Amino acid sequence: MRLIIYASFTSVVEKPESIVTPMNERPNNATPSRERCVTSYPTRRRYRPGVVYPPAVPGVADMYDIHCHAHEGQQDALSLAKLASQSHMRGILYKTVSSNITGEYRPARDVAALNDALHVWAETEGVAPITCYAGYGITMDNRPPSLQRLRENLADGIAAVWLPVFNHANTLNTVGGLVRWWDASAQPGEHSEPLPWDLAVARGYYMLEANGKLKAEYAEYIRAIADAGVALFTGHATHPEIWAIADLCDSIGFCQTVIDHPFSPFIDLTIAEMQHLAGRGITLNFTFDELSPLIGIDPAKMYAAIRAVGPEHCTLSSDAGEPLFPHSVECMRLISGYMAAFGIDAKEMRTMCTDNPARLLRVSVLESVTSA
Repeated sequence: MRLIIYASFTSVVEKPESIVTPMNERPNNATPSRERCVTSYPTRRRYRPGVVYPPAVPGVADMYDIHCHAHEGQQDALSLAKLASQSHMRGILYKTVSSNITGEYRPARDVAALNDALHVWAETEGVAPITCYAGYGITMDNRPPSLQRLRENLADGIAAVWLPVFNHANTLNTVGGLVRWWDASAQPGEHSEPLPWDLAVARGYYMLEANGKLKAEYAEYIRAIADAGVALFTGHATHPEIWAIADLCDSIGFCQTVIDHPFSPFIDLTIAEMQHLAGRGITLNFTFDELSPLIGIDPAKMYAAIRAVGPEHCTLSSDAGEPLFPHSVECMRLISGYMAAFGIDAKEMRTMCTDNPARLLRVSVLESVTSA
């Protein structure tokens, strides 16, 4: 063992040298187009799953989307749930959702109302409704996290918890943020440049002490999440934070941890790191957002990562909702289609899109699969 110092951060993490790759040596997974077309054209010419008849969305039956956005200005949660039901999906985990009940951030209450409205519609239409699940972000309301508020939302029935995301120091350091997040006098839509690390930490959230250990309050949040048995998503955690979270989860025997979009610039894991984390019981959640033109990861690279890590350790989801994306049901068709085209078979697809999400959401696998 030797100490590996991450160049972008001050924290020190003790990990095997063979696992940790310095940030400036990481591969570019957004393959140049002239190289990408050499692998993509044979694949797209072979892939023939059947004719698509819009507006129907085929190929997503029995799937769960465990990373979906439907907050203000994004896709409508109820319309999406209706389409997912008509497409024979099983469920959607709403990471964000518009609140039509109260200004207070209590997403499980909003999703309960969403399920009620969906069931009324489904009974009228004679359609089997999906189940909508609520996610909760400990800093999603842009306030400092609170153990009391976390416990209140766990009691409400949330199905998953996200650690800091858009206001994490890592996000602000990588892409910047809306200035109004830290300056109420800023113009709507005003966006900063990427912030220097010290300023990003001052304006955002970072979960480690100077010695590389998890801050006590974040360790307490994770223990509360584990006690409730709901899924923990690591958000936009830096690598030192990911290792620290993995260590804590190991120590308490918690295996419901998920790392979102491992190829995104916020996470940027190598395949060796993915394999190491998967071996510790952590699920890698690959998303359409990574494949979208806004990030541009090569689907062949994503397939290679899944094949190396093993579908039993992976899930597929949309991470969609923005107007620049297709809606989440279509994103599930696309990401699963890309992976099928490159070589994921039907059994592996069910593992990633039905069985693994059902485990994370605590749904019986027998309940999660449509009967023949």
